[in-house]
Amino acid sequence: MRRLSQRTLVGVGAALSLLAAIIAFLLFFDWNWLRGPIGRYASAQLKREVAITGDLHVHPWSLSPKVEAYGLRIGQPSWTRQLESSAAPMAQVQRVAVQIRLLPLLRGQTVLPFLAIDRPDLRLLRAKDGRANWTFGTARSDKPLKLPTVQRLIINDGALRVDDRQRGALFVGQVNARERADDRQGRFVLEGKGSLNRSPFLAEITGGPLLNISPSRPYPFQADVRAGATRIRAQGQITRPFDLSRFETQLSVAGADLNRLHDLTGLTLPNTPPYRISGQLVRKGARYDFQNMTGQIGDSDIGGDLFVLTDRKRPYLEAQLRSRRLDFDDLGSLVGAAPATGRGETASAGQKVEAAQRDATRRLLPDATLQVERVRAMDAKVSYRAETVNAPNLPLRKVSLDMTLDAGVLTLDPLAFTFSRGDLRGKVRLDARPAIPRTDIDVRLTNGRLEDFIPIQNGGKPVITGPVMARAKLTGVGNSVRRAASTADGGVTVVAPKGEIRQAFAELLGVNASKGLLLLLSDSDKQTSVRCAVADFSVKDGVMATNHLVADTGVVLARGRGTINLATEQMAFRIEGDSKKPRLVRVFVPISIKGPFMEPKVSLQPGKAVGQGGVAAALGSLINPVAALLPFLTAGEAEDADCAGLVAEARQQGPPVRVTQTTPARDR
Repeated sequence: MRRLSQRTLVGVGAALSLLAAIIAFLLFFDWNWLRGPIGRYASAQLKREVAITGDLHVHPWSLSPKVEAYGLRIGQPSWTRQLESSAAPMAQVQRVAVQIRLLPLLRGQTVLPFLAIDRPDLRLLRAKDGRANWTFGTARSDKPLKLPTVQRLIINDGALRVDDRQRGALFVGQVNARERADDRQGRFVLEGKGSLNRSPFLAEITGGPLLNISPSRPYPFQADVRAGATRIRAQGQITRPFDLSRFETQLSVAGADLNRLHDLTGLTLPNTPPYRISGQLVRKGARYDFQNMTGQIGDSDIGGDLFVLTDRKRPYLEAQLRSRRLDFDDLGSLVGAAPATGRGETASAGQKVEAAQRDATRRLLPDATLQVERVRAMDAKVSYRAETVNAPNLPLRKVSLDMTLDAGVLTLDPLAFTFSRGDLRGKVRLDARPAIPRTDIDVRLTNGRLEDFIPIQNGGKPVITGPVMARAKLTGVGNSVRRAASTADGGVTVVAPKGEIRQAFAELLGVNASKGLLLLLSDSDKQTSVRCAVADFSVKDGVMATNHLVADTGVVLARGRGTINLATEQMAFRIEGDSKKPRLVRVFVPISIKGPFMEPKVSLQPGKAVGQGGVAAALGSLINPVAALLPFLTAGEAEDADCAGLVAEARQQGPPVRVTQTTPARDR
């Protein structure tokens, strides 16, 4: 028993001696001796140079030990040498001081009572292929940060440079973080300011005091970010501090153009007029849900829900959007056209400049360059419905479209416009995979009415009435609407199968001085029939050339030929008419229509008067185009069109007949 007690005492003495030796070692050990081994170990693990060039201090005598390192330097990965000539390291920090609680660490929780970073200089770089210098090993560059719980954070005089070549974004600025006292219990403030793509940038993120933060309780925060004309405000909470992969917030965003959000979000969004939208943003890992969205884009309201997935090769966006009232000119921004800028219209300063240039040049087709890299970098599926439409001079009532974007191919199918009478439906496909994008368009107008598209002058009766159908099928290459149109191939056809026209205008199609001018001067509303009218164009290299341009009315048969140049936006037509009745003064002078789309000039061609006659032969010339074009336009209405009857009648008539025989009795 006595011997056992002696052994115990010896053991206790040995343990105490070892403890004393350890304490003495820790008290007198020069921690700077570990700078080299630590640097070499970290370099091997991170695959880049890591060094501590200043002093290393360790304060182990606490349940919350503290470490201070001076002159910390982290180098760039080797692949960055291909992109940057500068040898500046990824990070240089004058001083890092950190404390860690040991007891929570035993439970698998990392709690830092104190973290201070003095004068950090951070240079972050992401290449176009997605490689980023802030990722190590096989980690993804877009993986959300999962920071430990920090109960006191201080960042002094931080310098930050973020060169994101995948998004085309460059930020240069300063970052500071500290506790700030207020009237109650204080708050945490993280500030950043500088420039984003040469536009002023300012961000302020505030939250409750960090001292009482717990990994098991949500942490409330507010954020206010301004990047150029864009402003983002958020108020929400991080579900588990500070796991940034899970949070929810009430978000509001306003700016001059939704497309400019790409620098902040990496999302390919359409060009728009100035906007303001708000909703609830919830993040759960790689999924962002923007729910109950409401707001205004230009002069149109917008609402709906969308979500984004970021864990794919390309970000994926899916949305269900709607407008109670769409202002039609707001859609022009989608294809690069400036919105209307008149009184009461909403447009940014840049869009007003673009509109002024458009008005000065009198050009119709927009020339804004498509950002093909952005189209290739994202996938999407979007459904949009507009319940009512404000479209002056157009009988437009509803708009709907379903859009998909898949691996650089954007498809609108269907693209549908509902008029007060009639529908325009079709498909648009933009293939942005080639170096020069290719656009295919196939749209049809069915059940339309001529009087809905031709404005009534001075509150009078319509000049022309009746059904109209049309189809355009075109293919073009180019990175803007104008460039694609200037290379377009295909066909455009418009057919009015029946109707009525003011006789004065019908007479003037043949420039009948004895009848048309007198009827116009007398304000006559007398009508005559439109038996069939066809305008059919072949399109080659951006030039629309007439195959058939014929209008058969009760009093005049008009024929024409000409071209429309989509590249120069110039037109040139010559129209000749034959009267179907004997006239006292038989002067039929060809009509010339020339000039730009926006300001064509109508004139007569003196000295080129044409003789009267050949009407039956001209009617016979309608047989082939009408028979071929009606199936191209629509399969369901051909049997109801008067053009079909006209074809049959022309076939029965055979050789030319006297002009009086083609005139209905009621038109005399």
